Amino acid sequence: MLKFDFKTFANEFINKDEYNKLYDRKEEILDKFNKEEMTGWTEEISEDLVSKIKETAAKVKENFDCLVVIGIGGSFLGSYAYENLFKRYFNDTNFEVIYAGTTLSTKYLDELLAYLNDKKFCINVISKSGTTMETSITYKVLKDLLKRKCETLQDKIIVTTDETKGTLRQEVNEEGYTSFIIPDNIGGRYSFITPAHLLPLALNYDIDEIIDGYYKGKRLADYAYEYATTRIALYHSGKVVENYCVYEQNIAPFTEWLKQLFGETEGKNGVGIFPVSTIHTRDLHSLGQFIQEGNKLMFETFIKVENTDNYIDYNGRNLNEINNLVLDSVIRAHNIGGVPCLEIVLSDMNLKDMASLIYFFQLAAAYSALLLNVNPFDQPGVEVYKKEVRDSLNG
Repeated sequence: MLKFDFKTFANEFINKDEYNKLYDRKEEILDKFNKEEMTGWTEEISEDLVSKIKETAAKVKENFDCLVVIGIGGSFLGSYAYENLFKRYFNDTNFEVIYAGTTLSTKYLDELLAYLNDKKFCINVISKSGTTMETSITYKVLKDLLKRKCETLQDKIIVTTDETKGTLRQEVNEEGYTSFIIPDNIGGRYSFITPAHLLPLALNYDIDEIIDGYYKGKRLADYAYEYATTRIALYHSGKVVENYCVYEQNIAPFTEWLKQLFGETEGKNGVGIFPVSTIHTRDLHSLGQFIQEGNKLMFETFIKVENTDNYIDYNGRNLNEINNLVLDSVIRAHNIGGVPCLEIVLSDMNLKDMASLIYFFQLAAAYSALLLNVNPFDQPGVEVYKKEVRDSLNG
């Protein structure tokens, strides 16, 4: 079960007239959202596609030791974040999924090659254009390793890309690789409900549960608009940074997904809230001082898990109870220090609720951008650095 509190520790910092003005735009914002072309992620995924994903995952598990997912940004963060919510910290027994293509580090790639040399692995390369630099380089390097190890690559490469165009689609047509389509009406950071993320997740989790939970997130639309309105009202009051605070370390990768979702959705035309994250209680001992008494440029969104399946006795109390006691105390302390705090509470960590939360955050990000009068679904700024890199490489 999910609970939301966007008022108790934030209202005193919000101009009520400003909030009401934003909230009263709800009909206008929903109308704009419903007219957007890039909202394919709100539509039901087909049963045939889900069946193909399951069949492909079953073949991977039957024939290989691990799957290497090659992608960056929206091509990997969704499944990577979600998978880490449920993985064991130690002695994990899941089928091995390695996420590569997120760095140009020679050291990392060299060590990855050495690790995979004795592994029976296959590749899932994910890129709509097929020209993303980190993805292309990693794909070439790992494909070269497969060529040295195997006679044929046809059953060892899975491609997730555009339906008709791009270098990867051309390669699929020539080589006959298994392939999945990235729909034209779904952008990378909103692509959780596509094969880009469901295929890696299908190796270890019940994707029927995930899909069901995801679409149940539609019930949270009113909360998503309330969250968006609160965020933008705080932004207009000078709170230009949002700090996602978590008290379970396995939620840390989820905050990386949040940072891309909100950063790319809002950050354009000189506006937007800058997303950051802290992992507590660890970061209380490094950044706690700044948050408590430093520049009052931020507000915080806490993600709290009320119950876990684990029990550690500490003087007759479950350690999880103490962890949550610290969280509640920190909210009060930061609030006293002039930091607005919003809270999202999960009764426990389960597949359905976390998938619902993904849908909730996607809606909230889109609504927030529309309240800022920017396009929620483009990212023109990233093309600037890509052009500079291309010019440097070609120069």
